Amino acid sequence: MVAEDLIQFVPLAVTAGIVFLVLAVANHFIRRNLTGELSVGRQALMLALTATGVLAVIFSLPISETSRGQILSLLGIVITGVIALSSTTFVSNIMAGLMLRAVNSFRPGDFIHCQEYFGRVTERGLFHTEIQTQDRDLATVPNLFLVNNPLTVVHESGTIISAELSLGYDISHVRIEELLKEAATEIGLTDAFVLVVELNDFSVTYRVGGFTTDVTRLLTTKSNLRRSILQVLHTAGVEIVSPNFMNQRVMDPQTKVIPRRYREKQPQPDEASPEDVIFDKAESAAERETLKQTIADAEARLKEIAELRKERPAEAQNLDHERDVIERRVKRLSEQLEADDDKA
Repeated sequence: MVAEDLIQFVPLAVTAGIVFLVLAVANHFIRRNLTGELSVGRQALMLALTATGVLAVIFSLPISETSRGQILSLLGIVITGVIALSSTTFVSNIMAGLMLRAVNSFRPGDFIHCQEYFGRVTERGLFHTEIQTQDRDLATVPNLFLVNNPLTVVHESGTIISAELSLGYDISHVRIEELLKEAATEIGLTDAFVLVVELNDFSVTYRVGGFTTDVTRLLTTKSNLRRSILQVLHTAGVEIVSPNFMNQRVMDPQTKVIPRRYREKQPQPDEASPEDVIFDKAESAAERETLKQTIADAEARLKEIAELRKERPAEAQNLDHERDVIERRVKRLSEQLEADDDKA
């Protein structure tokens, strides 16, 4: 009787042994010559093999069809419940990604600011958006986070660069406004303006700003504005210190705390800016996006030429020449785009 009971479990043992052997061999070949983590495709393959093995073991159990069906139903309910509970954020990020693409408020290469995240977009995925921060690090931001929080996008046509500083009441605001506008104009900002932001107990807070069209050099332009403010105010004999400033050194009351003039090194035209190092991946993404748009515009023009050729047979020769030129350009740009994708 015991032997007959054990014989019933022979198919189960054989099936379990085969499943274990197949999974071990598959895992060996999948991980062979692998230095990093498993790719999504390989992980999906192992998951499918494991699921198939579990089903094979269940079907080999020495139980009735009714019991086997109940086990499969219970397993299906458990799997469905796990997927339902864990896929809420998963599906939400997909929907948020589709919404961002539909709105199309930004593209790779654009500067965005959302809560504590600021940088240039490098990739727009279905689940997340990758940005390159001011420290050259790559930050992965869930699409749901971008949808649920206010998102600021620096417009490619230009933006306002500004800076704030506090000065004492002993200096006329008219003179300060003139000097701050001069500082903004000297670095190439247009439509310079000065605002009185706040009247504090011991100082006045000013905001100086201006318009720039070079949105790829935001960090450098902001730094240049602050540098220009220091130079212009110090040259005009205006102290930039707190009204509560106290120095233990004995000084003449008429002495102003202004650094001595120093001959600054003028930047060379071909000198690399900080943005070239900080946002290198974002810059590459922006260039690829520009190439894709150029190719799309060229292909649209080819379709227009095909329609015009039917409507204006007399201009066929000129249209054919333009078509050949555009086709060669599209081929060259496509090859360049493929090369850039391979490097990326």
